[in-house]
Amino acid sequence: MSAVLLLCAYTQPARADDFWAHWADGKAELSGYALTEPRYGEPREGTAVMIFVTEDFSDSARVKADPGKHPKSDVYPVMKLNFVRDFQTGIYDYNLLSSTFARTEWKGEPWPVVKTSFSSQEWCGHVYQQWLVRGGKLEGTLHSYFDGEGDATPELPFPDGGVMEDAVPILVRGLRGDWLAPGATKTVVFLPSAQRARLLHKPATWGEATIKRAAATSKVASALGSVDAFTYTVEERGGDTTTWTIEAAAPHRILAWQSSSGESGKILGSARLPYWMQHQRGGEANLKLLGLPVPGKPASVGKKHADGPSTVR
Repeated sequence: MSAVLLLCAYTQPARADDFWAHWADGKAELSGYALTEPRYGEPREGTAVMIFVTEDFSDSARVKADPGKHPKSDVYPVMKLNFVRDFQTGIYDYNLLSSTFARTEWKGEPWPVVKTSFSSQEWCGHVYQQWLVRGGKLEGTLHSYFDGEGDATPELPFPDGGVMEDAVPILVRGLRGDWLAPGATKTVVFLPSAQRARLLHKPATWGEATIKRAAATSKVASALGSVDAFTYTVEERGGDTTTWTIEAAAPHRILAWQSSSGESGKILGSARLPYWMQHQRGGEANLKLLGLPVPGKPASVGKKHADGPSTVR
């Protein structure tokens, strides 16, 4: 471990009304990104979407709880992050989805994860992996078309203070108080994302990462305009280094990320929408708010819209 002074993270949640006044409005926050994803030794251009939404979660069923279906003692609120990546590899495309559920209330480490899942669909086949956090352990399920990965139920310990990479986009936003104070550094036990484990065909294993938050904010040019932003850097020992750029003002949206692996994303647009109610014909017009191409319309991904930045609070 380096001689850098390690400072404790801020783990005390902000007042409940500060968080829920924004996140209990019955909408999700959706942000579109221009994506670069390395695959087969080449950078691939595509799009990504991050969907943040609060919902009630059943601890026994480990799914979104339908109203009145479960005892109150079995239900608690979570922040769900669905992270979608789509990109082309020659003749065929990849469609990836990571889904992470983290409790909105806690004692101790912030945003404790209760479930993550990952799926990949491409022309050669599909893969699914899930982790459930139970009794200080990670209980896994894996199904894959790759030889040697077919069907498995892996299990890992969950060390105190362990950080799952799939939860990092939630943690760096500081939605209920800063994860780290400005200028602070912290070394943690770290589990690489299921996406990386599966695309690299490596077994999941805990390692170590150093988390650093920049001491000051700076102006960042983005599709949302020129905004003040701060950065977090996640440096894995013997692995990738990823820098996250976050909007300084609430709600602290993720503006960009850049990894030493070659993956990167830059925000194209953002909106708060009850998107699950917009599945009828015509609902696709709202993709423009996310900076994403609307089917049947000329593509404009990666270009600033003529009517200015795409953002709806």
